[in-house]
Amino acid sequence: MAIIPGLLLQLGLCWKTISAGQSSPTDASGDLNYELPTSNYETQDNITSEPTDILFQMVRLFLKVVQPHAFPEDVFREIIQKKFEPTVDYEKVAYYEMGILICVLLGLLFIILMPVVGCFFFICRCSNKCGGEMHQRQKKNGLFLRKYFAISLLAICLIISFGIFYSVVANSHARNRVRKTRKLANSNFKDLRTLLNEPTEQIKYILAQYDTTKDKAFSDLNNINLLLGDKISEHLKPKVIPVLDEIKAMVTVITMTKEALENMNSSLNALSDGNVQLNRSLDNVKYNLQRSLSDPECSTYPVNETCSTIGMSLSQLGINADFSQLPFVDTELANVKNILRTNLDDLVQEGYKSFNEIPESIGSQTVDIVADVKMTLNTIGSDINNITQHIPIQNMLPTFTGYINNTESYVHYYLPRLEEYDSYWWLGCLIICFVGSLIVVFYYLGLLCGVYGYNRHATPTTRGCISNTGGIFLMVGVGLSFLFCWILMTIVVLTFFIGANVEKLICEPYANRRLFQVLDTPHLLNEDWKYYLSGMILNKSDIKLTFEQVYSDCKRDRSLYSAFQLENLFNISEHLSIKERAGSIGNEFENLNIKLNIVLMDAAGRKALQDFAECGIDKIDYNAYLAQSSKYPTKVNLLSFANDLEAKANQTNQGTLAQSLKRNAQDIKMIHEQQVVPMIESQNTLNQSVKTLQHINDGLMEKVTKILHSLDSVQNFITNTSSVIDEEIKRYGRTIARYYEQYMYWVEYSITEEMAACKPVATALDSAVDVFLCGYVISPLNLFWFGLGKATVFLLPALIFAVKLAKYYRRMDSEDMYDDMENGNNGYHKEHLYGIHNPVMTSQLYH
Repeated sequence: MAIIPGLLLQLGLCWKTISAGQSSPTDASGDLNYELPTSNYETQDNITSEPTDILFQMVRLFLKVVQPHAFPEDVFREIIQKKFEPTVDYEKVAYYEMGILICVLLGLLFIILMPVVGCFFFICRCSNKCGGEMHQRQKKNGLFLRKYFAISLLAICLIISFGIFYSVVANSHARNRVRKTRKLANSNFKDLRTLLNEPTEQIKYILAQYDTTKDKAFSDLNNINLLLGDKISEHLKPKVIPVLDEIKAMVTVITMTKEALENMNSSLNALSDGNVQLNRSLDNVKYNLQRSLSDPECSTYPVNETCSTIGMSLSQLGINADFSQLPFVDTELANVKNILRTNLDDLVQEGYKSFNEIPESIGSQTVDIVADVKMTLNTIGSDINNITQHIPIQNMLPTFTGYINNTESYVHYYLPRLEEYDSYWWLGCLIICFVGSLIVVFYYLGLLCGVYGYNRHATPTTRGCISNTGGIFLMVGVGLSFLFCWILMTIVVLTFFIGANVEKLICEPYANRRLFQVLDTPHLLNEDWKYYLSGMILNKSDIKLTFEQVYSDCKRDRSLYSAFQLENLFNISEHLSIKERAGSIGNEFENLNIKLNIVLMDAAGRKALQDFAECGIDKIDYNAYLAQSSKYPTKVNLLSFANDLEAKANQTNQGTLAQSLKRNAQDIKMIHEQQVVPMIESQNTLNQSVKTLQHINDGLMEKVTKILHSLDSVQNFITNTSSVIDEEIKRYGRTIARYYEQYMYWVEYSITEEMAACKPVATALDSAVDVFLCGYVISPLNLFWFGLGKATVFLLPALIFAVKLAKYYRRMDSEDMYDDMENGNNGYHKEHLYGIHNPVMTSQLYH
């Protein structure tokens, strides 16, 4: 009992040294998820339930009935303060112990009276009194009484057997549990040593985690050009890139315009020359055909009709389009070529390059600030290491380890003795249970022999040997009951008084923590200290540090720092200075001034775009060009005309006229292939170029104006992006500082909530009180006296019924005899001595 509070106090005193300087880091990993490694303890937190628990619970319910009063906190306080006066305060003790004292008095009365009653009973029996006379008087309800006594004795013997069984179970349970005491003690001491070794390893782990956190911060600082530059670029990209893309598209349009104008000029030139040549060729063909039609054969019928038709169609051999009226676009082409002398494509690429170099620009402007922040982080790491070095855990460990070693030596010294005494106790309990069992066995043998050997036709003086033996067994059981029951009751009273009081005064208040509440009474253990633990550990007795709170916190596996409120000695939050240090990291970025020198398009490029809008393509008469370019070069399809001419030549007599016509047809086909087809291709080129220019010209001025306006707007936005840059710099600074904050908050949480979790302390206390004292010792002890007491108490009615029943089984020396009259209602009685009787009449009377 004294070991347990001492263990808590010593643990607190040892950790008083730790509080002199506590601080440690935590938090780091690739994604900054930290988890402090914890130890696995061997000792189970809860006792495994067993079938015998219901028996122990039954005993506790009995004790609640016997002793229903609440835990006497006031009496305990007075005892601890040495203010308890037995002569004055005996009423309080008597009131609390009333139920237990009544049971003890009843037991003492039983102990005193049973030997006295036994002596008188044996004397009485020896005087042929109290059922000692070997003569049985007949009763009309004798048959019923015999059965009643037998059944009652059997029921009572069963109850006694259960009581003895409870005692045997309790004895076996105690022996098995005590054998586990060594393993339980070793397990608890091993867990306590693990608790002692934990802080050193955990602090090393916490320190190692800062390197990981710093590496993460350094990685971000080394990539500030990407992390910060990309963020700024993301803000500018939605505005800058679309404008550059539009300018790039406009450069492509200018190039297409130049190509279209060049195609127009070349097509017009080809068409003009082709038109002149085609007209000359067609005139030659017409002249040759006219000469061919002057052939005499044309005057004969029916050739004259063919010749007439051919002559009438000669007017179709002429040009259809007049390209000489279409002007060349030399001026417009010259304007566009002049615009293209300004390399707009390079200017656009320069704009893209200027935008893409934002990260590189930021990297070059932040070299100094990155170096300063790295230096700050290194300094913080050194500070954290210094803080952890001031935690005097190494000085604490020998003291606490020495206390654990002394306690373990003490336990191991007395544990063999406990096991030895347990063997004596176990053997003594077996003997006691054997005595009780012996009495019940005689009762059982008496019932067995009496019931089995009973002959309903035999008279009391002629009963058989088995029946008589049964009666003797019953009387032997009665004799043993008188001989041993007061001894059994003495053992019951002693174990009851000890076990009941320990259960009600230690086990029960420990389970409901009323015992802690008594110890936590202000000024109880030390009149000068309001709270004893805070005075011992914190040197500040006004701080509410209680046994109950420490036990509850350790039960929840909180750290020693929180359980013992060590922040009152060493405030880890103040030493870590999380906000102050994080603020210093953020302030490094506050005065950072980043300038972006981005020029999307210079003045020359802007002028080129403006000149393109005014290059003159809007003044071209596109309809005139489209009208002429869509016409066929000749009035008739020369290929069809030639084929028709050949067909008509075949209608002649195949003479000179036919040959001349066919020759002219071939000339027309050649003109078509060599002159008309190229002209058609040039017309198509001209038509396509005109349509392209017409499409480009559609809203050209508005498009260029819009691009220039967007360019001005974006350039102005870039010039005034200081707020955006400042916001991103602050966000980036907060990100770097957050790594430190995360780590430091984890450090604080680990030290205050996780490091050196004191669950083994609460487990050791539970093992000593709840498991060993109450579970291994008191619970079996209470079950033992409960079972033995029940068996002993029921020996009293058992011996009464056994004495009564023995008369019906034992062979008598004499008996009563009745002679029946004829009417069966009257008769007379006379004593029949042993050996002189009428068997038939007696048999009829008894049965």
